[in-house]
Amino acid sequence: MRLFFIAAMLTTTIAGDAQEKKTEFTPEIHGTVRSKYEYQTEEGEGRFEVRNARISITGKVIDAVSYKAEIDLSDEGNIKMLDAYTRITPVKKLNFTIGQFRVPFTIDAHRSPHQQYFANRSFIAKQVGNVRDVGASLGYTFKGKLPVILEAGLFNGSGLTNQKNYWTKKVNFSAKAQFFLPEGFNVTLSSQKISPSDNSVMMYDAGTYWHANGWHIEAEYLYKHYSNGMFDDVHSFDGFINYDIPTKSKKSFIKKVSPLARYDFMNDHSDGATVGDDGKFVTTDYKRHRLTAGVTLSLATPFVSDIRINFEKYFYRDGAIVKPSEKDKIVVEFMTRF
Repeated sequence: MRLFFIAAMLTTTIAGDAQEKKTEFTPEIHGTVRSKYEYQTEEGEGRFEVRNARISITGKVIDAVSYKAEIDLSDEGNIKMLDAYTRITPVKKLNFTIGQFRVPFTIDAHRSPHQQYFANRSFIAKQVGNVRDVGASLGYTFKGKLPVILEAGLFNGSGLTNQKNYWTKKVNFSAKAQFFLPEGFNVTLSSQKISPSDNSVMMYDAGTYWHANGWHIEAEYLYKHYSNGMFDDVHSFDGFINYDIPTKSKKSFIKKVSPLARYDFMNDHSDGATVGDDGKFVTTDYKRHRLTAGVTLSLATPFVSDIRINFEKYFYRDGAIVKPSEKDKIVVEFMTRF
């Protein structure tokens, strides 16, 4: 009888461990849906848009091997494969990633749509420093009183859709260092080389933020240099402030209210992919300043279900060609993360 009892206990323990392991390695499915209405105040025109409909699968096959596959079913109306990578963590602080993913560069461009503070991305995140590529990277985390995260990688420079017949002798790289200082301060430094054509582009970025006591204050500067004088150097800046005000009532539909404001800027910019009749890169985004103000109503926190209400005011240089969707406007966006 005693032997039977011991055997039963061992069987139950082994089954429990197996179930726990099964749960640990079960894939997780996440998604982000961003739908919005925009009204251009000068033209008196409006539109509804599904900005993102992302689905991702993440998980582990063993403790040291994880993966992610993410697709956007509506990235401004287009279907795009975004992330597809395997990550190996041989020791706790070190990881190796290979596949397709956002390169380690900048603060704001590295935020996923559900982590954004504003309905529309900054110029750094959308035009100047937005790069996703195919390659491999190493990451290492120094823990302690002053944590530091280091990341560096090599990439094709081909983008997401030109992989099969793409061969190159060039080396495209990205490197990023994040320093987590006391009292909620962070300093992030990064650099990146890309080759969208036969010429290369170097980018350098420095950013800092303070996140504490309900406040998030952030500033970031990006410098972009084109080889062989193919285009004038680009300077871009993004600075914003956000303050979270929790609602006092536990029964309230809204969990917190966050007033926020942003200023961002960039001078004439080229994506480095198109050459004009003069043999130099053409301007794809004209110099402009922008002021954004608004409020975010969080129905669940953090970054799970938000209503983002923004007003954007643009200031263009003389002679600029203004794109149809980049004019003064009111934006009301509903973001849901699951």
